[in-house]
Amino acid sequence: MDAIVFAYLGIGIMLALTGIGSAYGVTIGGNAAIGAMKKNSDAFGNYLVLSALPGTQGLYGFGGYFIFNATGILTQDITWVQAGAVFGAGLALGLVGLFSAIRQGQVCANGIAGIGSGYDVFGNTLILAVFPELYAILGFAAAFMISGAVA
Repeated sequence: MDAIVFAYLGIGIMLALTGIGSAYGVTIGGNAAIGAMKKNSDAFGNYLVLSALPGTQGLYGFGGYFIFNATGILTQDITWVQAGAVFGAGLALGLVGLFSAIRQGQVCANGIAGIGSGYDVFGNTLILAVFPELYAILGFAAAFMISGAVA
C-alpha cells in the first residue's frame, strides 16, 4: 500500500463516520419532532432548528478534507509520517463526530419533547446541545493543527 492510499483511507473514515453520526443525530431529532408535532404543531420552527443541529458534525468532517487538501500534502509525494498523521486525525475527528452527533441528537430530542409538551425550553436546549458540539469542534481544531504540523 502506498502512503497516499493510507492517508485517503483516513480521509474516507473521517467523512464516513461524521456523516453517519450526523445522519443518526438528525434522525433522532426528526423522530422526536414528528412526535411533538402531534401535541404542538405551532413550534415547528423550533423543532426544525433542534433537529438540524446534529448535522454540523458531518460538515466538520467535510471541512477536514478541505483542510488536508489545502495543505498540499495529499499527493504521491506524501511521506508515511504525514500519511499516518492524516489517517490518525481523520480517525479521531470521525469518531468524535460520530458520537457527538448522536449524543447531540439525543439532547435535542429531549428538548423537542419538552417543547411539544408545552414547556419553554428552546433556549436552554440550544445551550445544552452546545456541549456535545464542543467536542466535535475540538476534533476539527485538532485536525486543523495536525494538518499544519505535517505540511
